[in-house]
Amino acid sequence: MTYRGRHRRRKKGRVLRGALSAAALGLTAAATIITTSQAAGSDNPGPLKPLTSAAETNKLQLRENLVAGSTLDTLQSGMGGAVGVHDVLKSANHPMRGKAQCAATESAALPVEPAASRAYCWDSGDATTQKWLPQSVTTSGDADNDGRWGPDRVILAGWTHNDHKADEPAADKGLARVAFIDANDPKNLKYRWVLLVAPLSGGKDFGAVRSHIGGMVWYQDKLIVTAKNGADHHNALFVFDMNRILRADVNSDAVGRVDGGWSARGYQYVLPAMGSYSLTGGACDARTNDGRPCFASVSLDRTSTPDSLVANEWFSSGGTEPARVWRYHYSTASDRTGLLDTGPGGLVDADEAYETEAVGLQGVLSHRPDGAEKAHWYTGYAPGSRDRHGTLWRQDESAAKAAQCGSGGTSYACWGQHTESLSYWQETGELWTLTEWAANEDNQWKPPAIPERVLYAVPLSAVDDAVQ
Repeated sequence: MTYRGRHRRRKKGRVLRGALSAAALGLTAAATIITTSQAAGSDNPGPLKPLTSAAETNKLQLRENLVAGSTLDTLQSGMGGAVGVHDVLKSANHPMRGKAQCAATESAALPVEPAASRAYCWDSGDATTQKWLPQSVTTSGDADNDGRWGPDRVILAGWTHNDHKADEPAADKGLARVAFIDANDPKNLKYRWVLLVAPLSGGKDFGAVRSHIGGMVWYQDKLIVTAKNGADHHNALFVFDMNRILRADVNSDAVGRVDGGWSARGYQYVLPAMGSYSLTGGACDARTNDGRPCFASVSLDRTSTPDSLVANEWFSSGGTEPARVWRYHYSTASDRTGLLDTGPGGLVDADEAYETEAVGLQGVLSHRPDGAEKAHWYTGYAPGSRDRHGTLWRQDESAAKAAQCGSGGTSYACWGQHTESLSYWQETGELWTLTEWAANEDNQWKPPAIPERVLYAVPLSAVDDAVQ
C-alpha cells in the first residue's frame, strides 16, 4: 500500500537544536501529587528537568543511513515481488485468546487501576512463545490517523528471542520477529509471524536481524525499531519499508538464499531493513546518562507539530540513575514518508529532551491534550522481578502523578506486571502495551508454566482520570 497520510505544517520554533557529529550503524483509582524529587523503585520521580545545553543534546544526535534502492529492488525481484500487509493478515494462523479465555496467571498481569478495557493472550498452541520475549507494540493507529492500513485495523507486536538460555541453538540467538495481528474483529484477533532481516550482497541474499526490539513505531509506510545487538552498543534504530514484505518459498532452518529459493528459518514472510539511524558520537553507554543513550523504547506523538518519534533510555529499576526522554520530528517531505527530519549530511537533531528521576523505564509516550501548551509524558516503570505490578507515571515540568491503589490507596504499583513499550491509538483513544515475564529473583530466565504475557489497552482518558 502506498501511504495516503496527511502532513502538518512545521512548528516555527523548536525547543532545542544541538550541533552534532557520527558513526555509521551496520545493519548486522485516585492519585495525588508527591513533592519528592528522587526516585528509587516506584518512589515519585517528581517533575521533568529540561535538557537544553548543546553538550547534552549533541549526545542524542543521529545520522541516517539508507540502503540503496537498487539493493532492495534486487532482493524484492529475486523473491518474486512484494506482498502487502493485507496478504499477511489473510494468512494469519495463530488465534489470540480474549480476556475471558486468559489463564488466571495471565489475567493477574493486567493493571489494577485503571482497568484494561481490552486484553488478549497469545495462542496457547504456539510453542515458540515460550522461547521469545514480547517487547514492543505499535498499530495502524500510528501508521495513519484514520486508524487503518488500507481496509485493515492492525496491531504489530515485536518479539526478541530469549538469549538467556544457554541451551538454545546459536542460530536462534537474538532473532527478531513481529506478530502481524489482524484486529478487524475485536472478538477474534489472530496473528502471523514475520521475521526481520537485512539485505546482503547487493540484494542477492539476506541475513537475520539479531536485535533487541524494545520499542517500535509504524508511521506512514515505515517501521522504526530500536536496535541493539549484544555488546554492540553502536546500534540505535533500524528502519523497514512496509511496502516491501517478502515471501520465503523454502521451509528450512536456514536464513537467506538456499538451493531452490529463499528460507527464513521456517517463517513464511520476511521484512528486510531499508536503513538505520546511528548515534553520531559512537557507542552508547548503558551505565550512565552522562554519555550517549542506549535506546530502550520508542513511540509516536501525533500531537506535536510535526509528528514526532519519542524515545527513552533504561537503567536498572534497582538503581538511582536518572533517565532521559526525548523526541525527533518526522520529515514532512512527500518523498520521505515515515523517515525522520534530517539536516545537512543526513543528521537528525533531538527537538526536545528531558531528564526524569524515574528509573526502570520500559516505555514512554508523549501526548499533548487539546488546549494544553505542553505535552504530558507517560513513563512506564517496571520492577526487576516477576509478579510485581509497575507504575505508569504522568510527568511534566511541574510534577509527576500516578494512580494509587491497594488498601487505602497506599500504593503506586497499579500498572501491569513488567509492561514494555507504549502506543497510543489516536482514533480510538486507547493506550496499548504488552507484558513480558521478567527475571526471577536469582536473575535466571525461567518462565512459569503459563507466562504472564498479555496484550492490553486502556483508554488514555482513564489514565488521566486516575491521576487527577
